[in-house]
Amino acid sequence: MQFFVTCPKGFEDLLLTEIMALGGQDCKSTVAGVSCDGPLELGYKIALNSRLANRLLWCLSKEAIETGDDLYDVVKDIPWRSLTRESSSFAVDFTGSNRAINNTQYGALRIKDAIVDYWRDEGFERPNVSKQDPDIRINARLSKGVVTIALDFVGGSLHQRGYRQEQGIAPLKENLAAAILLRMGWPDVAAAGGSLIDPMCGSGTFLTEAALMALKIAPGMFRGHWSFEHFKVHNVYEWETLLKEAKAHQQQAITQPLPPIMGFDMHPPVLRSANHNIERAGLQNCVSVGHNALSQLRCDPEWPKGLILTNPPYGERLGEIEALKGTYLQMAQVAKEYFAGWTIGVFTGNPELAQNMRMRASKKNKLFNGAIACELQQFKILDASEATLRKGEATNERPIIVKLSDGATMIANRLRKNMKALKPWLKNTPTDCYRIYDADMPEYAAAIDWYAGHIHLQEYAAPKTVNPQAARVRFNEIVSAVCAVFEITPDDIAIKTRERNKGDKQYQKFEDADAQDIQVQEGNARLWVNLHKYLDTGLFLDHRPLRLKMANEVYGKRFLNLFCYTASATVHAALGGAKKTVSVDMSKTYLAWAERNFALNHISTATNEFVQSDCSQYLANCREGFDVIMLDPPSFSNSKRMEDVLDIQRDHVALIKRCMEVLLPGGVLYFSNNLRSFKLAIDELSDFTIKDITRETIDKDFARNSKIHQCFEIRQK
Repeated sequence: MQFFVTCPKGFEDLLLTEIMALGGQDCKSTVAGVSCDGPLELGYKIALNSRLANRLLWCLSKEAIETGDDLYDVVKDIPWRSLTRESSSFAVDFTGSNRAINNTQYGALRIKDAIVDYWRDEGFERPNVSKQDPDIRINARLSKGVVTIALDFVGGSLHQRGYRQEQGIAPLKENLAAAILLRMGWPDVAAAGGSLIDPMCGSGTFLTEAALMALKIAPGMFRGHWSFEHFKVHNVYEWETLLKEAKAHQQQAITQPLPPIMGFDMHPPVLRSANHNIERAGLQNCVSVGHNALSQLRCDPEWPKGLILTNPPYGERLGEIEALKGTYLQMAQVAKEYFAGWTIGVFTGNPELAQNMRMRASKKNKLFNGAIACELQQFKILDASEATLRKGEATNERPIIVKLSDGATMIANRLRKNMKALKPWLKNTPTDCYRIYDADMPEYAAAIDWYAGHIHLQEYAAPKTVNPQAARVRFNEIVSAVCAVFEITPDDIAIKTRERNKGDKQYQKFEDADAQDIQVQEGNARLWVNLHKYLDTGLFLDHRPLRLKMANEVYGKRFLNLFCYTASATVHAALGGAKKTVSVDMSKTYLAWAERNFALNHISTATNEFVQSDCSQYLANCREGFDVIMLDPPSFSNSKRMEDVLDIQRDHVALIKRCMEVLLPGGVLYFSNNLRSFKLAIDELSDFTIKDITRETIDKDFARNSKIHQCFEIRQK
């Protein structure tokens, strides 16, 4: 029998090696496929065991033709009665063209007519033509005046194993995932006991294919339909013997120990799909997936060094190329910091995005994901014993050497102490932005925050009783300490001066500042922050616990975010499964920022509404109800867009009462503010059940400043 085995462009050499190992004879590779000869058993073996093939075609005829009538004659001359049953339904796939046959539908129609007429001439009823799930498929390809007629041996693409019945956005085909694993040398890594980690695993295709490959389980055994069962030449005994042997091997293989094969993703629905796919492949005891953000990925000491392999979004499919730059950089940062000695593989359809990893690929392979030209880029993460360059060598950089004053030394020691104290907490806290120092030493009045590798330093303006020169010396000591501890220069720090809010001060835009945004992670959410353009960064770190709390409470509920700022809480609510969200703010700038945060997380705006309005006016006109409301107003506002001045101490009762009027039965209002002198008017709000949850909404990084905010949970009695 003559076979032609198709595959995506880019791994014909791998397919050739595979077919030869399965017993193919006279094997030759060409663009997007391999031709070979062999007995019927070879067809069975390829159908059952090929990890790389798309179509397996049994070639019946190859003839030069010019017209549609020539095509008809070639097909009708094939002895179909000796090949298939007259009762079998069929469909025709036709590709190619010439001067006379310039339409694929016409070519397919002439083939169909020839087959129907053949059976009629043989004295049988007209066979059934079925476009959906036919018993057999006829494949015809016209190229350079020659038509090749073949039977699709399997009846569909072999990449459709059968285990992946659920999938996320833009998944990899199973055979492409297998080819990438082979390019990465996974069989040798697995044989040596190495691990495989996919930090953005999606529906788990890399993981499942890696386990099948490591255990040598036949990937085709999960399929339920085989066209060759309708062929006259089909040998039931021979096929069932091969299938029985494959199933017996699977039962034995899944009991064998495997190196860690693990995937992570931050989207619970996708993880559920991955688990279901893994279970259908019978690999639930061999592969594990977990909920984790890329920024929180850490190497367990018990994981043997191996491969990190992933297929991150690459813009052409999902858009938001700018947003994805931070994802690629973060992937490289995590790998370099926590996975020394591992190899990382990134499969991308946008090699320019991979440049944001700021690493030099040790190997590149060109492949195709459908019609998209892609690259598999491999990077070796050197460990300490392999590294040949130390920091600062072979570059223009010089190590930062700072001789610290006694005051700066005290600050540096405090920073190191705080970082050490936060380390255990950070292991279990899903964030890469947090407060390190908040005027711990009153004479050194500043707040120091970490934003995904960037330092944000806010100086609190000194009281008038403090000598300005002394205040400047102390602030310079803070800067020196930060530079020494984090090995950076003052130019690397976003430095601002914040005056205590006395009720009549509005924070203004820094017109001349560097406006570059950076991407940070908090729980399941990715968020844009800017450390330079405004006094605030776009993310109030102290409200992290409240945002995460609400994210766990809003599934299937309606969520209202008043004074939403950049809507980070709404992003959490949407990712948490809120049925509908509404975000209200007066600022066009902040609402545009909010929409960018939504785009960064690929959240549809279909059920998420952004409203530019004075929140008091919005509430006055609101005629819909909400299950969860977040009310986090500023202490004071005299914006020109408002009809009146907002004073939270004076106005909080009216705001809360109106919120409770639009709150649905069983709902909850979370009211928070940052006015240190604030006193809740308990007597005027006695109609409601009020719980002070301030302590539980202050995380460890703000525990040194328990007055950072006040927060209340308010419900109807």
